[in-house]
Amino acid sequence: MRYLVSVIDDKSNPGSTDRQPAISEFNERLMAEGHWVFAGGLADTGSATVIDNRGERPVFSDGPFVESKEYLAGVWVWEAPDLDVALKLATEASKICDRKIEVRAFL
Repeated sequence: MRYLVSVIDDKSNPGSTDRQPAISEFNERLMAEGHWVFAGGLADTGSATVIDNRGERPVFSDGPFVESKEYLAGVWVWEAPDLDVALKLATEASKICDRKIEVRAFL
């Protein structure tokens, strides 16, 4: 089963910025244990562009689709045998990257 693991940061209470060495070590472990599929950090929300092409013409807007103090800072995609394993890894990930983590299964 694959899981989307979202890293949630908070503009009013951001996570530590010195976590990259620990995150890299965690990622290496995920790879060694066969859980790693993909991961990546995201640029600041100020660099986002939203496209809405549901009308007659596409509309392009600067910034995130929702103004919020919390925002998506990065993602992992993991392979895990079940939700319990994914949640265990996510608990570690939250501590390692000093941010909230959301876990959702791919359908």
